[in-house]
Amino acid sequence: MTRDEFQVLTQGIVLLDGATGSNLIKAGMPRGICTETWVMDHKDVIQNLQKQYIDAGSRIIIAPTFGGNRMALSLHGLENRIEEINKTLVSYAKEVAAGKAFVAGDVTTTGKMMEPAGDLTYENAYEIYCEQITILRDAGVDMILAETMINIEECLAAVDAAQSVCDLPILCSMTVEADGSIFSGGNAMEAAMAFEAAGASAVGVNCSVGPDQLASVIRNIRESVSIPVIAKPNAGMPYIDDNGNAVYSMSPQAFAQYMKNLVDCGAGIIGGCCGTTPDFIRETARLLNI
Repeated sequence: MTRDEFQVLTQGIVLLDGATGSNLIKAGMPRGICTETWVMDHKDVIQNLQKQYIDAGSRIIIAPTFGGNRMALSLHGLENRIEEINKTLVSYAKEVAAGKAFVAGDVTTTGKMMEPAGDLTYENAYEIYCEQITILRDAGVDMILAETMINIEECLAAVDAAQSVCDLPILCSMTVEADGSIFSGGNAMEAAMAFEAAGASAVGVNCSVGPDQLASVIRNIRESVSIPVIAKPNAGMPYIDDNGNAVYSMSPQAFAQYMKNLVDCGAGIIGGCCGTTPDFIRETARLLNI
């Protein structure tokens, strides 16, 4: 997909998919393992979930390559399988999409703190993202999504890397507090403006909190940039049950109502993060008539 084609796609409201990780856990994925290799070994689980999202109205599904960068894979001793893992997971998503949806190659934080708080340099991050994004490009994704980012500088490294190795649209999404502040410093508006200036095709927030707490954040981002705004919140704020599991109590109907409000505030690319299911996407599509 070219950036011009992405601009055409985003003339109207575009539905992303919903959560992956929380649904994989429901499907039996153990905690503490490498998600990417578990998904490789359970093709039917991820493809069934992605098919449900497409049937619910998702125009973009996100390939499960979230932790597929070299640094994250090295925690499991899998850094030498980076190409195999990323290409296989993209192939699963493309097989399901089959022309009915676009596929975004997913990248996220390396898991290391950027200087001066940590020892990860911009140059290191840039090299890590160049490697993964090159593989995702060659695997045939339609766009790159850098999501659940917690550091502006690290996300800028991902944007710069994407632009150096491909011509695909690059979407940037930070995780923020309800007031728009970012864990490592700065806020959502500053991040959005920086990403647009660096060449991002869309900017916004994901994960973080529920859609009921993001109206002012989305409105402020919309007023700060000229590109589409992403809103991909959780299904409300969870509580932890007796077994240590995060339980999200927001219903699909309530989620959809709050998402409609976020659209009214300026969000143009919307979906769900932790705790959401295909029912959340379906109800959102129904309410917004998209």
